[in-house]
Amino acid sequence: MTAPTGRTGLDARLVVPGRLDATLAADPGDVVAVVGPNGAGKSTLVHALSGLLPAEGHALLGGTDLLTRTPPARNVGVVFQDQRLFPHLSALDNVAFGLRSRGVPRPDARAAAAEWLERLGIAELARRRPAQLSGGQAQRVAIARALVTSPDLLLLDEPFSGLDVGVAATLRIELGRHLSDFRGVTILVTHDALDALTLASAVVVLDTGAVAQVGTPADVAARPLTEHVARLVGLNVIRDGDRLRAFSPSAVTVSVHAPADSTRNRWQGVVRGAAPHGDAIRLQVSGEVDLIADVTPAASRELALVPGQPVWLSVKETAVTTYAG
Repeated sequence: MTAPTGRTGLDARLVVPGRLDATLAADPGDVVAVVGPNGAGKSTLVHALSGLLPAEGHALLGGTDLLTRTPPARNVGVVFQDQRLFPHLSALDNVAFGLRSRGVPRPDARAAAAEWLERLGIAELARRRPAQLSGGQAQRVAIARALVTSPDLLLLDEPFSGLDVGVAATLRIELGRHLSDFRGVTILVTHDALDALTLASAVVVLDTGAVAQVGTPADVAARPLTEHVARLVGLNVIRDGDRLRAFSPSAVTVSVHAPADSTRNRWQGVVRGAAPHGDAIRLQVSGEVDLIADVTPAASRELALVPGQPVWLSVKETAVTTYAG
């Protein structure tokens, strides 16, 4: 991507012994979604970039190494999933804090803070303290506090976690609108495929502290290289030597008896979970491989597909996409 005037990209190699060894690069205006299972190193990466966790390597932002400079020298905005607002300050003064710490006069800082509260639709909450805010309101304040300083690097650590589905959906739309105009680099840690597919321009997959895959959201969703990402985007992925074989849950046939034909792709398993998924029932099946399968509600009732039920799964070869792993 072409770097907008006055902004600089991120070039990082972050090493936290025993926890993280990851390379990350992004241009100004990029929104990089970082995904992976619990313990993959996602929050460790954010904490290292924000200066909250010592790390080896480098994190160059416009020629300045974030790992060797003290926090006041950083032009970094951070939004954590638990907001971390100052409990003794009003929403307005929470947002103004970053500007005040940079020496901006109080009237100017508060005016800028008020503008951001207005942009995020919570101007009327300016005088309230964090304890008087709902989770969604508090997260809007945290986002305003991170953006008001016009940072070169914006770190979002699961910003929608713990919010009601409706609140998260609304906030996702609002944040997406602001990120489309944001000219810095954004790192978005998320466990939700919707965040990666709707907000990000690139996806970095972490697994056991290392980068397992990098690509556009469409590429990663179409050809996931880890089981976690496959499940995240709703696909089954099976490793076959140095190749990966992917197929949709809707392509899986479920029966309680072994298939009578010679279908190559067949597996035995036990139903571990069943839940509505759109018009279908999505089954979680554990066995020689762990798979997900979509069946109709009628089939679920007819075959008694409840947890503990042994089943056979099969899929036609024409429904399988094979690619290099």
